[in-house]
Amino acid sequence: MKKNTPLTTHRIVELFNDANVSGVAYKNKSLKRSILNHLDQHGEFTITELSRELNTSVPKITSLVNELIEDRLIRDNGKFDSTGGRRASIYGLVADACYFIGVDVKRYYINIGLLDFKKHLVSLREKIPYKLENTQASYQQLLNCIREFIQTENIKKEKILGLAINLSGRINNTSGYSYSYFHFQEEPLADTIHRELGIPTFLENDSRAMAFGEFHYGEASNAQNVLFVNMDYGIGLGILLDGKLYYGKSGFSGEFGHIPFFSNEILCHCGKKGCLETEASGQSLVRKFREKIKQGYTSSALKKKKDLAELNLLDIINAANNEDMLSIELLAEVGEKLGKGLAVLINLFNPELLILGGTLSETGDYIRLPIKSAINKYSLSLVNNDTQLRTSRLGEKAGVMGACLLARNKVLTHP
Repeated sequence: MKKNTPLTTHRIVELFNDANVSGVAYKNKSLKRSILNHLDQHGEFTITELSRELNTSVPKITSLVNELIEDRLIRDNGKFDSTGGRRASIYGLVADACYFIGVDVKRYYINIGLLDFKKHLVSLREKIPYKLENTQASYQQLLNCIREFIQTENIKKEKILGLAINLSGRINNTSGYSYSYFHFQEEPLADTIHRELGIPTFLENDSRAMAFGEFHYGEASNAQNVLFVNMDYGIGLGILLDGKLYYGKSGFSGEFGHIPFFSNEILCHCGKKGCLETEASGQSLVRKFREKIKQGYTSSALKKKKDLAELNLLDIINAANNEDMLSIELLAEVGEKLGKGLAVLINLFNPELLILGGTLSETGDYIRLPIKSAINKYSLSLVNNDTQLRTSRLGEKAGVMGACLLARNKVLTHP
């Protein structure tokens, strides 16, 4: 990426901070934010159009627009032909005014993306080797991956206004605490990372971030009531109600994988037995696969790995996509059990759209068809008739794009 000319991006942060501001100064700030938000949501506008939309005089809008141009937040994009009058200038946001970083942490790799001011994903690095463990070594490796990404992009750190990191497990995105990974100190993990990297940091549950990305860029961009299922080593759920991401009272909504669905003695990583994840997740798929191999079954998934203990979920997915029968049969078994759980959600929420995402969704119809069959079998027909079942359009990008957007929203949403 080309190196950028230094800009005073602290003015953006000040613009969205109302501390110690009142009177005329507060009103001007509010109007400037309204101008930016209007351009953000609807694209380019003329002074006259902004005046009409914001119910503010043309001279006032002109003055504020000129100040925003001086701050390099918007620019004059040239003239366009208007009916019945002289040509008017049209204004829009400056894409490189600032940036936001999204980090999507998976079990064995990381995806990192860079979003500009106009919400364009300008850079993406996928499947950076990494092993997620609740250790200091894993934590430091995560920080090093982020530092290396920033250096590679060759963007001045002061232009990066926010960083969002997706982690699995229980995350309180308001307080910045992680209760499943890297909880080594009393202070919020988000504050610790902010101090170490020098960038305002926010945490989000990985499934919710993926859902957020899909809600804005993918299959759910025009829907209001959506369930997004993250099918990975575990099972997560992102919920969109009336067009808004639902968090619940403490920010822990969506723990779909920990419904006590089965009467088995399999211990879930949450510490309880019988969770849906114990029979219908990527982790259960790996366990079942290893059990079958020990019973004498064969699979192409083991061609490159001599040690069964080294086999992971991606190996099984790749084998299934190359028509390995054992992998396909086990995916069908997992899909049927997961579909039964999703039938319960459909009966409860009556969503207009159910999106299948996460690593397991990469197997396409091998997982989708058993899920669909179970949903038809176990949910009420009057309820599921209006529910569309789709696979994530964004795939691997969903988490990164969701994290980038969440970081942007956190920084640019004033109290």
